[in-house]
Amino acid sequence: DFVNDVQIKVSAQEGNTIPVSVVARYMDGSTPSGTAAYEKRGVSVSVPVWTPDKCVECGLCSYVCPHAAIRTVALTEDEVAAAPAGFQSKDVTGMPEYKFNIAISTMDCLGCGSCTNVCPTKSIEMKPLDDTLKAQQNLFDYAISVPDKEEVIAKFGAATVKGSQFRQPLLEFSGACAGCGETPYAKLITQLYGDRMYISNATGCSSIWGNSSPSTPYTVNKAGKGPAWDNSLFEDNAEFGFGMYLAQKTLRESLSEKVKVVAESNADVKAAADKFFETYDCTDCNTEAADALVAALEKVDSPEAKAVVKDKDFLAKKSQWIFGGDGWAYDIGFGGVDHVLASGEDVNIFVFNTEVYSNTGGQSSKATPTGAVAQFAAGGKEIKQKDLAGIAMSYGYVYVAQVSMGANYNQLIKAIKEAESYHGPSLIIAYAPCINHRIRVGMSKAMAEEKKAVDAGYWNLFRFNPALEDKKFTLDSKAATVPYQEFLAGEARYTALQKVNKDKADKLFAMAEENSKKRFAHLQGLVDLYDGSKAE
Repeated sequence: DFVNDVQIKVSAQEGNTIPVSVVARYMDGSTPSGTAAYEKRGVSVSVPVWTPDKCVECGLCSYVCPHAAIRTVALTEDEVAAAPAGFQSKDVTGMPEYKFNIAISTMDCLGCGSCTNVCPTKSIEMKPLDDTLKAQQNLFDYAISVPDKEEVIAKFGAATVKGSQFRQPLLEFSGACAGCGETPYAKLITQLYGDRMYISNATGCSSIWGNSSPSTPYTVNKAGKGPAWDNSLFEDNAEFGFGMYLAQKTLRESLSEKVKVVAESNADVKAAADKFFETYDCTDCNTEAADALVAALEKVDSPEAKAVVKDKDFLAKKSQWIFGGDGWAYDIGFGGVDHVLASGEDVNIFVFNTEVYSNTGGQSSKATPTGAVAQFAAGGKEIKQKDLAGIAMSYGYVYVAQVSMGANYNQLIKAIKEAESYHGPSLIIAYAPCINHRIRVGMSKAMAEEKKAVDAGYWNLFRFNPALEDKKFTLDSKAATVPYQEFLAGEARYTALQKVNKDKADKLFAMAEENSKKRFAHLQGLVDLYDGSKAE
């Protein structure tokens, strides 16, 4: 009803024809999830085509896809037999009883080519979108209709690159730019925690591709569970997300007290309650314990038991995330970010660092590096960027990581899992290439650009985990192996300055390279500083 009565009309710029009686259905401000799936725009010039014989089933194509338009799917033999004509599959490596398929939504793909550029065997090729490929949309629709195979996910590990991609992404078909560096990160987090996560989103690119009303790419799984997403103001997103967390915490504590009352007089409830409280702070394992507890409470006739059953959705541990860009986290919303990190509470902050205010035209932010040309820094940024990670680490009790998907696929997923598992505040800063960077090789090479940034020492990968007894700091990237200036030469946001003022460009670029060397030396020093085994 929402799609037919609201979304189609608004998309056609006929929103003024929608009667008040229809609008009144949504007067509480909520809208259905997953409505972006109904757009099926078919706007790409070319789309991926899969050749099963070459495929090694690594899942990288799905991992990096900005729009969730390409996915790895596991099916039973019966499901393959029931598939539409033209459906391709091969045995799942190590599990021949299951069949492997790369499902491609030809009508949702934006043709960026990220999938082909990361494919190690070139089993994915880009081909012109013609009527034949458009007609293959039914193959994708069928593939994603089958249930996720939990045993396949368990075989390869839910927290691995390959295993995670057998899980339905709960962020799909967003309006982000082709090749966007931000959405693959958010999509991955929904594959890990999407059925039990809350998201507070700062205004910016991530709020535009996250919910350009009435099109909503955040969706639900086949059990009807998905992220609860909301957007407040640009300047108060961290506080807004913190409020979400405190509300959850208060509700859980209230329900937990009622559980304890019932457990005192009921052995079955006590046994279930003991397991529930053992896993109380574990997002990955508390849901199952909470379900078992609810099942036991449903058999009890008491006010406390009924109250818990009534609000059972709030019983299990939820994953609270606060999303936003560098303009929010480094600049306008920094006070709130600092407040939340200093709270000591179990909240996760994820920053999509494009090094500019991407959504408003590429204005300079405190994350913009020395020498970069941006609005408000037309002559090149003359000071170095803010060290947000260093500020957060100075507290000593905040989990902090810097990641870059294209540079290290495994380090990224490890950092996300560690941040969520850490019982305290966490901050992950992700390098996200953007069209405002004006990458010379194009956004189809966004993942390669992320790797080159790390190889040149322009961006560093590390994790600081206060939960560890020693070796709290891990430096996951090495000293530069690619010339720093070579990386800068690959982006017009830097070379533009050389064209108008070569002397100034040379000076600023030299400063930027020196800053990068000092930064890496500092990080190497942190390895020893936080190695408890070397302490006197």
